[in-house]
Order: sequence, then structure tokens, then C-alpha cells
Amino acid sequence: MKKITLITAAAIMCSGSAMAGGLLTNTNQNAAFLRNFAQEGQITLTSLYANPAGNAFLSPGWHLSLNSQTAFQNRDIATTFPLFSFNAENRNTTHNFKGEATAPVVPSISLSHNWDRWSLSAHFALTGGGGKCEFDKGLGTFESLYAGKIYTGVVSSIADQFGQQYGASYLPFAIANYMGQGMSLAEAQAKAMNEVKQTAIAYGRENAPKLLQGYNLGAFMRGRSYYFGLQIGGAYKIKENVSAYLGVRGLYANCNYFGYVQDVQYTVMGHTANATQTITTAQGEKEVNADLSLNCDQTGFGITPIIGLDWEINKHWNVAAKYEAPTRMSLKNKTEMNEYTNHLATPVLADGTVNEDYQPTLGQFADGGKVREDVPAILALGAEYRLNEKVRFDGAFKTYFDKSARKYGNKEDLIDHNTWEVALGAEYDCHKLITVSASWMRTCYGLNDAYMNDLSFNLSSHSLGLGVRIHPSKYFNIDLGYMQTFYQDRTVTQATLAGDKVDTYSRKNKVFGIGFNVAL
Repeated sequence: MKKITLITAAAIMCSGSAMAGGLLTNTNQNAAFLRNFAQEGQITLTSLYANPAGNAFLSPGWHLSLNSQTAFQNRDIATTFPLFSFNAENRNTTHNFKGEATAPVVPSISLSHNWDRWSLSAHFALTGGGGKCEFDKGLGTFESLYAGKIYTGVVSSIADQFGQQYGASYLPFAIANYMGQGMSLAEAQAKAMNEVKQTAIAYGRENAPKLLQGYNLGAFMRGRSYYFGLQIGGAYKIKENVSAYLGVRGLYANCNYFGYVQDVQYTVMGHTANATQTITTAQGEKEVNADLSLNCDQTGFGITPIIGLDWEINKHWNVAAKYEAPTRMSLKNKTEMNEYTNHLATPVLADGTVNEDYQPTLGQFADGGKVREDVPAILALGAEYRLNEKVRFDGAFKTYFDKSARKYGNKEDLIDHNTWEVALGAEYDCHKLITVSASWMRTCYGLNDAYMNDLSFNLSSHSLGLGVRIHPSKYFNIDLGYMQTFYQDRTVTQATLAGDKVDTYSRKNKVFGIGFNVAL
């Protein structure tokens, strides 16, 4: 096989978050969230992230909350592609690619000190990402691209050989015939050669399935993503029942993307060969193995200004609002690539010419490069209704301004509408030692089909949360929470020259959490 050109859609963008929230935002900051998603209207230390202005109404003194969550998520993609039938290990046209995302320990800490009308606070948590995701058989995007190029290469080789044989006997006769019809020599040659070419291609397509006995490849993908957030700020009672908050969050991103496609082989008429690629270097053309290999660390830092308001209307109602400004993030790459991958990630060749094989989505991982990955602004509204001293009902609405957050390759343009969430919760002090709670949340993403791919996908969902708060004493309590999310499967069809490629995306997740809250 003379040449195989890989047109890769993106590279190992499988971040490991199994959390709730927007595209780059975790809203479950503690165990209290898992048992009641609608914290935006609550006045507790555990709602410091959701309703920071309400912190001003806590009792004087120190307040401390320590939390840990454990999250598990499966990301499954069923990819149907006609050329998968040539996979020597799995002849089915539908292949299942399973990814496991784990976050064994997701910590958070909240600290506040209150006096008079003031409250100063700090909050540390993973505000994005939170784990890793592995696909031990790679992804359908990569296999389908290799399968397509191997098949196309076999068709081309068969067509070339047949065309030479067929043309030798057909061209003299055809050229003479066309010239006899009044064509010039050049016109007759062009018409006859085009007929040979089309006949040869048709012959190659007809016979390639008979001659290509199969292909093999080894693939692996892993993504890890952590966005550490440290929030500090202060709340002030403007009136006895109205407070305001002003704060800032420093956000540090630390991500790693590792993966490979290697040992690519194909067998034609009993002969097995390695897939190769001809690339242009400073020393001239060079043939290399068409294996992908990438190990990229990305780091970045951003600042998020935050404002909030809380209004205790009366003994029954409390309402609040919070706005987080957009966070500008540029992630810097530290990358190792093999020769072929580096070739695909290079826009201009050593001789100064444009690289026709350049893939922008691999180029974003070029060593030393920077990638724009803004965190969107958030507007959160919340309310709590206290029926009596024992029963409380909570509601919240959040919108994430994804369409205004700059992304590499202007990917924000592939979003139809901003993400939104609505949550409802209820709490009941069933005993002086125990509070039970339950909640529901709907998350809706506005991603169109062009945004979706098996390398990084989000699905709209419904979530249920359950839990208890145990009160061993007046100054100490324990939160135990559990959340499970039910995602809506989504199928996306992409037309290719080999037929439709159909991806069905599905996810499952569950999160457990425990928190310890102390008032001093």
C-alpha cells in the first residue's frame, strides 16, 4: 500500500468528569448538593458555592465544612460503519466502545468567619473535570478513519494495476475512434484516459471486498481533567434581611490526554503489510509507519469575578441570585508525539509549503502551543420556602452562557442554545437528629449534531438525589448523599464515501458523598 492519509477528527478529548453542571463546570461541590440539588436559595455553609451572599446570615464565629465525593461513570458509544466488517477480530459492522470515568476522591472545603454584619469566606473544590476516562479499545472515530483509508488504498492499488493493463489495449483503439469522430488528438486522449480511469475505479471497488481479507490495529485512549478552584470573598448585610456578596475565584487547569493507534496492518490476497504514510521532511520525502502517538499535558489559569444577592423576604421565603463572569482560559501544551503525529500537527512543512495533511484538531496539541478554553459565565437563581420549622422546599434555575465562551476552533458556534438547569428539592427534619431530603434536576444542553463526537460528548439528563443530614450536636452535623443521573441517549449520523457512520452515545453515572460540618 503506497500511502495512508489519516484525517483525524480530534485527539483524545475524553475528559473524565462524572459531575453535574455545564460543559466545563461542576456544580456539585459537596455531599449536601447530592441530597438536595437546589441549594441556590439556602442559607447554610454548605451552600457557600451556590448562594455565597446567604453566608452573611450565619451565626457569629467560625464555620467549617469538609467533604469528599466518589464518582463513577460509563461512557458507551455504539458505532456502526460498513467497513468495520473488514476488522479481522470483529467482523460486525457495529462496534461498541466503552469508557470508564472514575473519580475516587473529589474533595472540597468551605470556611467562613462571621461577625456583626460581615462574613468572610473561602471555598476550595474541583470546579471542573474531576477524574479520568479510559477507552481500552480506542474510539470508533479512529478505527473508522483507518478502515476507510485502508479500504481506499486497496481500491486504488487494484485500480492502478487494472488500469495499466486495460489501458494498454483500450487506449489506442479509443483514441483512434474519437479522432475519427472529429476530435483533436488531445481531446481524444483526455476522453479515453478518463474512461479508463473510471472503469479502473469501478473495477477496484467491485473487487476490493474480495481481495481485502482484513485489518488489525491496537488503540487506546485516556483523558484526565482537573480544574481546581479557590474562591475567596465577603458578604455584607445591607439590611437586616438583605445581603450582598463580592468574590473572586482563581481557577487552575491541569489536564492530560494520552492515546495511540498502533500496529496497523492489513491483509490482501494472503499478503500482510503495515500501514505506512509518505511525509515530507527537510531532507525530502520519507515513508513512516502510520501510527498515532500522543501524550499531552495542558495547564492554564483564569480568574472568575463573582457577585451575589440574598433577600430573606419573611420567615417563610428566601430568594437569592448569583452571577459568575466568564473565565478566560488559555491552556499551554507540553506534548510528546511520534513522527507521523507531529507531521499531522504541523501546518507548514520544513520547506515552507503548506502541509496538505495538516489536521487542526491535532495541531491544538502541538508542543508549546496554547489552546483557548474559556469557562462560561453562569447566572443562578434560587428560592426556599419554609413551610414550618421542619419542612422546607427549594427551587433553582441556572443558565450557562456556553455560546459566549471562546473555544479552540470556534467550537462555540456549534452550540444552538446555552445550557440550562432546573432543580427542585425538599427537606424534612423527621427527628431532632436526622434531616432527610430528596431532589430532582433537569439538565439540557444545546449542542447540535456537528458538535457531538465520540471524543467529547455531553447528553441532556434527569438526575435524582437522596440523602440525610445527621445532627449529633448543635454545632456538628454529617451529610450523606447519593446522586444518580439518567442520560438521554443520542444518535448522530454522518455521511461518508463508504456509507453512513452512525454513533449512538450513552452515559451512566452515580456519585456518593460524605461531608462534615462544624460551627465553632
